[in-house]
Amino acid sequence: MDRRTFLGSLLSLPLIPKVESPTSLSEPSDEEDFWRAIRAEFMLHPSIINLNNGGVSPHPRSVVEALFRMELAANEAPAYVMWRLQDQKEPIRQRLAAIGGADPEEIAIVRNSTEALETVIFGLDLRAGDEVIAAESDYPSMVAAWKQREARDKIKVRWVRLLLPSDDEEKLIAPYLDAITTRTRVIHLTHLINWTGQIVPVEQIIKEARRRGLFTIVDAAHSYAHIPLDFHAMGCDAAGVSLHKWLCAPFGTGLLYVRKERIKDIWPLFAAPPDRKSDDIRKFEHLGTRSIPTEQAIAAALDFHERMGIQRKSERLRFLRRYWLSEALKMPKVRSLTPERLAGALATIQVEGWTPQRLADHLLEKYRLLVVGIDWAGLQGIRITPHVYTALWELDRLLEALQAL
Repeated sequence: MDRRTFLGSLLSLPLIPKVESPTSLSEPSDEEDFWRAIRAEFMLHPSIINLNNGGVSPHPRSVVEALFRMELAANEAPAYVMWRLQDQKEPIRQRLAAIGGADPEEIAIVRNSTEALETVIFGLDLRAGDEVIAAESDYPSMVAAWKQREARDKIKVRWVRLLLPSDDEEKLIAPYLDAITTRTRVIHLTHLINWTGQIVPVEQIIKEARRRGLFTIVDAAHSYAHIPLDFHAMGCDAAGVSLHKWLCAPFGTGLLYVRKERIKDIWPLFAAPPDRKSDDIRKFEHLGTRSIPTEQAIAAALDFHERMGIQRKSERLRFLRRYWLSEALKMPKVRSLTPERLAGALATIQVEGWTPQRLADHLLEKYRLLVVGIDWAGLQGIRITPHVYTALWELDRLLEALQAL
């Protein structure tokens, strides 16, 4: 088969039909045919059961094929594709904004949530003595970024400790509000904590911050395309997302959201061209040579996401977490670090007599179950993260392994 015929055959591959979302997953067996079709779109490892999708997710076949086709095309005429086709990202920008409840002119396409959030962390004008509120349970890259600003610019970071897990919204909100002083300028919030899957009710904190004129940054790496999300309703000034997690987009894709009226207040991480206006969201996209095929293949991930619909997808992810966790908690040596209500797909458990890394290694070596050991800011356990392609028999295998322990 020559290349032209081969590429033509890829373009003609069938897509999963879009099925209307049900109002409830109370009868999961009615849904299993649909989710088996979703699973068939992934090229999965033949022997490892991947329950560490919280770190990075595999792509469905349609994304892999789009990336492959575009890479071939780019290699034939790199300068044309890299420099002449930049405007093709605008439809992608519009679709990413729609998922996040934002204006397209508030969305910059970047490489990951770390780049997005550090653009804001290092781009804000802060002076010595200004205070920032952040949590000990925030993502390590963000903790490191604020500590660097603290060391370099002599600002002060007030670290709050959240009592986790919790379904009590007031107890999650209070540490942030109690830490506000007359010198506070910024509040950094993690919407869905990667260590345990805890959802933080950031909207109420942001509302109070807006009332006091404080800048708010939200780490939404684990909430975008995972649970329903609306940046405008949330009210934050900026947010960062990794698209290679719950959207299943190519590795090294992300987005930065900045509320339109605050774009001018943030310096880009990489200097923008002189003709780029200070209030243009695209000033944050001037990274030099980058992979245009990787960015363009985000469109295939958006197609795949939209076939499921965010409500149906979110309900499925919550169902998968409840499916295994409710059974695991019947075992006397298992304790959950994840709340019941304020959570999505991620859950972290402790098993008496096992350290996190030893248990993660044991599950991989003996049962071929890939999980991650968690040990950060007093939180210790193994994190289990299914995704939309996860089969119920795989979670049964996890339960069998835990029971054997």
